[in-house]
Amino acid sequence: MRSIFTGLTAFLVSLTAFAQGGIPILDRVPGHRVQFHYTYSLAKDGKPMTQVTDGDVTVEDNAYLLSGLGLEVRSDGATRWSVDREAEEILIEKVEKEDIFTNPALFIASYKGYMDRIRVNASSKDSLDVTLVLDEDTSARFVLKGIAFQEPQGKSDFTFDVKSLPDSFVITDLR
Repeated sequence: MRSIFTGLTAFLVSLTAFAQGGIPILDRVPGHRVQFHYTYSLAKDGKPMTQVTDGDVTVEDNAYLLSGLGLEVRSDGATRWSVDREAEEILIEKVEKEDIFTNPALFIASYKGYMDRIRVNASSKDSLDVTLVLDEDTSARFVLKGIAFQEPQGKSDFTFDVKSLPDSFVITDLR
């Protein structure tokens, strides 16, 4: 589950890194709730890999909701819930010293540190297509569609009520 989450969060690195170049759509992110659909794919040695991931993201301040590959990851900034409904498992963790690879909301605040690794393929008022160079041989392409800005709505959408789960779920609470 963690490797999928790392891939999804790497996607958000590219989103926020691109903003440094003064792209108006990304300059608007701070102070808003932002939602979008993403497609994420990897390339090795210039050849696209077959795995393509897609899903949806909502970010507000230091809180986020990621969904993709059957996973739902929510964080209100203090607690992170990783839900795999197919496997009927949920992992609950206390948010401690997070970095940009564990909290996609932090990407938005620290995007300027990644500009040297970003290639912009296309952008518009509500979409973005970027490639992030991960190392010499590997890159990740992220296509964001339907980027929408809303007024902040609070963190209640970024929490998870464990009591709403059926008794069949395995709950691992590491808080």
